[in-house]
Amino acid sequence: MNRIALCLSVLLLFALSTNGQNKETAGDDSSAVRSAVTNYIEAYYTGDAARMERTLHSHYLKQKIHGDIPVREQTGADLVQAARSREGTHLSQAERKEEVKVLDIAGNIASAKLVTPGWTDYMTLTKSDGQWKILSVVQRIDD
Repeated sequence: MNRIALCLSVLLLFALSTNGQNKETAGDDSSAVRSAVTNYIEAYYTGDAARMERTLHSHYLKQKIHGDIPVREQTGADLVQAARSREGTHLSQAERKEEVKVLDIAGNIASAKLVTPGWTDYMTLTKSDGQWKILSVVQRIDD
């Protein structure tokens, strides 16, 4: 009987420690995803093209949806150039507010939502070489 109790205790401790490690990793990933999205929007607001480029996956693509206007696409190179041209720097401090929500993380894929006063971005991120990169964005532009 003591052997069974000992085996069960060892299994329970193993299960608890593994669960704790998974929660820690998930928390770390959540913070890293939030950081990637924050770097993305701050790079846009400040015109930091190098910082923007570091946040984007090499296959980045954004679709912009704005009322009845046909859907427009923006590549990573386009967005880096927009940052380089300081496109977002004209926004006032009041317009430079953002809310980042990490919606889901499953393995090396995550989804996040970025809400600003003028638009909402729904993002897909992927983790490669230990870093979270923004792979795609669907942007709803507010009127």
